[in-house]
Amino acid sequence: MPPPSDTMLVTGARIVDLDGPGAGVVCDILVAGGTITGIAPQIAPPAGSEVVAAEGRWAVPGLWDQHVHLGQWAVADRRIDLSATASASDVLTVVRSIDIDQSSEPVLGFGFRSAVWPDAASVRELDAAVGDRAAVLVSGDAHSAWLSSRALITLGLPARDGLIEEREWFEIVPAMTAAFSLEATTADYRRVVEAAHRRGIVGVVDLEFEDGAALWPGRVAAGIDSLRVRGGIYPERLDAALEAGLRSGDVLAGLVEVGPLKIISDGSLGTRTAYCCAPYTDSTGGVGVQNFTLGEMTELLSRAHAAGFEAAVHAIGDAALHDAVLAFEQSGARGSIEHAQLIRRDDLTQLARLGLRASVQPAHLLDDRDIAAVCWADRLDRCYLFASMQRAGVELALGSDAPVAPLDPWLAIDAAVRRTADERDAWLPGERLSARAALAASVDRQRLRVGGRGDVVLLDADPLDSGTDLRTMPVGATVVAGRVVHDGR
Repeated sequence: MPPPSDTMLVTGARIVDLDGPGAGVVCDILVAGGTITGIAPQIAPPAGSEVVAAEGRWAVPGLWDQHVHLGQWAVADRRIDLSATASASDVLTVVRSIDIDQSSEPVLGFGFRSAVWPDAASVRELDAAVGDRAAVLVSGDAHSAWLSSRALITLGLPARDGLIEEREWFEIVPAMTAAFSLEATTADYRRVVEAAHRRGIVGVVDLEFEDGAALWPGRVAAGIDSLRVRGGIYPERLDAALEAGLRSGDVLAGLVEVGPLKIISDGSLGTRTAYCCAPYTDSTGGVGVQNFTLGEMTELLSRAHAAGFEAAVHAIGDAALHDAVLAFEQSGARGSIEHAQLIRRDDLTQLARLGLRASVQPAHLLDDRDIAAVCWADRLDRCYLFASMQRAGVELALGSDAPVAPLDPWLAIDAAVRRTADERDAWLPGERLSARAALAASVDRQRLRVGGRGDVVLLDADPLDSGTDLRTMPVGATVVAGRVVHDGR
């Protein structure tokens, strides 16, 4: 992609008001040096500037996905889609339908959700389906995996039955990725970044299980340089990051910065491991899994905060969220609660008081609705409390958790606004966000104003019009730091 000129003028753009009821006004937007330097009804193009004619299209700040596993999303098409399965038996049926023949290639799948399966995952039955081939089938929430005996041997793991879950699974993900050649290539990254730009995305918080601080500069040098990235760091790499003197916000290369410390404090609803205050209401009970205790979290957050790191703490169950809030309070750390899918009303006030963001993934409620009806039947009124968080003064930040959901901000926005994806009424309609609020939670606190980042997205439809289908929002152009990275006009 050729380098941009130093200045860009977007003419005739209808700026969408994200803060009030006013209608968008048509203005020109001048970007110089990657920053908005002028907004006015008419601006004369500076000499040598690039001119982008909006022709009355609706302009919004560049969209962000605040929770992505970009490498896993980049290789998602290499894995068998298991999302339509409803049991272990269904998964095996899909696997058996593959042409196994005599190939030694591993069988890689993604997308099952085991929380309400009527049967159990069996390594012996998976072996019968794939023979001596390695098989790695990852759950749709990425919190568990079903491995064949050959895969266990390849990874140096002892024989076992059933799923591998939570920390035990997370700890072998890097080895699994290397052993079965699931590393994303430069071409993979280029493809998904271009797709993201086509949907208006200018930046992501990348929470991949990798040494992003070491890897992202090479990706930028290889031409993956048009996406803003904040790369997270996991606890096992915190010491190395501190020794290197890194802190959140440090520029690694180009548009890539050091992101937050990421802690996965509990599990997920889809794997029945989200850590809850009361037992699950299905027949198996249980309260979920703590991956980190309150003491462990507080110690990690204290060390990270002292060194200048923000934190992103995964907390899906209400007990996990309560402990995460306590850990933030006791450590003085700043940052976000990731997911916040089940929350006690008292903790809403604490989230707001501590200034913590709720980094939420609205499309997850589309997958979780039926599972929650079985596993959390007595607490459905506390699931995905988007509007309640907003009313309490909690800042919302929307994302996808790709590959758990597609890297598509319009799917997330639509799910937050409608809270349904089928013929059923909205799930907890009182928790719906307005289109304006959902869009405002998708732009990384940015506004189209002088001094703001030169990230502009032109839309072919009004995102605040109730008649607009947000899921299929046509994006006319995406501009990152004054550089056109997608032009569909």
